[in-house]
Amino acid sequence: MAPIPGSGLAKGLAVTLRTMTRKSVTAQYPDTQPDLPPRTRGVIGLFEENCTVCMLCARECPDWCIYIDSHKETVPAATPGGRERSRNVLDRFAIDFALCMYCGICIEVCPFDALFWSPEFEYAETDIRDLTHERDKLREWMWTVPAPPALDPGAEEPKEIAAARKTAEKLAAAQSEPKEPTEPQEGES
Repeated sequence: MAPIPGSGLAKGLAVTLRTMTRKSVTAQYPDTQPDLPPRTRGVIGLFEENCTVCMLCARECPDWCIYIDSHKETVPAATPGGRERSRNVLDRFAIDFALCMYCGICIEVCPFDALFWSPEFEYAETDIRDLTHERDKLREWMWTVPAPPALDPGAEEPKEIAAARKTAEKLAAAQSEPKEPTEPQEGES
């Protein structure tokens, strides 16, 4: 059977009329803040103390929007007779958010957990050059990073925590045991 001429137009108008009669659900953004999930990808925060200047984040970034500068510093020997060590010191860590595509690769490849997602999304600027955030600005975003989700209660305890707990229990048991006086050995007075 052939379609009735104009039936598509009638269906389209019916959808339009149905939509027009519904109450709109528009949130007036500046006045009403959106209710975002806690792990929202907003801006990247830097925990500078964990950064070892390994440059993995800058190398893996598909947009090349991460800029890192560092220098080597010699650390004196920790023990007498030990050798001096050298370590990298972070001079500059910047992310150009005008280029960033928020893929999260830099956060995933960081082996020392120095980069985190912050749910903050209100960092618009009037000048595009101000979207390059230096390490001081990236450090400020760290205070808005939510705590990691709780572990699954049925999950196995992490090995590090289990080993630390066993060591602490052994030390507590050793300190609480009363020490018996030792008998003098032969030849001792």
